[in-house]
Amino acid sequence: MELSWVTVATPLPSGPMKFGVTADGVAAATYAGETFAGRPVGVPECGDARKRSLVEARVGEYFAGRRTELELPIDWRFTTGPQLAVLRCLLTEVPYGRTTTYGELATRSGVFDDLPEPGLPARTVGQMMGANPLPLLVPCHRVVAADGLGGFGGAWHGVEVKRWLLTLEGVLPPTLDWSGPTG
Repeated sequence: MELSWVTVATPLPSGPMKFGVTADGVAAATYAGETFAGRPVGVPECGDARKRSLVEARVGEYFAGRRTELELPIDWRFTTGPQLAVLRCLLTEVPYGRTTTYGELATRSGVFDDLPEPGLPARTVGQMMGANPLPLLVPCHRVVAADGLGGFGGAWHGVEVKRWLLTLEGVLPPTLDWSGPTG
C-alpha cells in the first residue's frame, strides 16, 4: 500500500487532521486517529509537494469559509460494496449546508430496499458513517439522527467536531464560544 500522509492544521476541537494520499488521490482521513488500516497515521509523510500543497490549500480554504467543496481526487480503495454505494450517495446528494438523517440516506442510496426490518437500515448507515475512511471529504458530519445530531466517532471530541462542522456550514447557529471564521 503506497499511502503517505499530509497533516493540516484545523480549528477543530480535535486539532490537526491527517490525510492519506496515494497516486490516485486521497484514500484516508482522520480527525485524531493514531492508526489507520493497522499502520501509524502520519508515517510516512507525503514527499510530493504538489499533492501536499493541494490538500493543505483546499482544506485550509474550507476551514476559512472560502470553499464549500474540497474537490480533491478520491481514492476509494478502503471501502467497497454497500458502504461504497452509501458514501458515494452521500457525497453526491447531500451538499454543503444541508443534512440528511441516517434513515433518509439509507433510502436514498437504494442499498437497503430489500430489508424488511424497520430501523436496521438507519443503524447500518450509522455504522457505515462511523467507519468512513474519508471523513470531511465524504461528509459524514452531514448525516444526523432523526431526533438530533447523532454520534460522530467514539472519541471525546466526536460530537463537538460534528457540531463545529455543521456550524461552519450554516446548519447550526454559532454559539458564543464558537471559533470559526468571522466572514
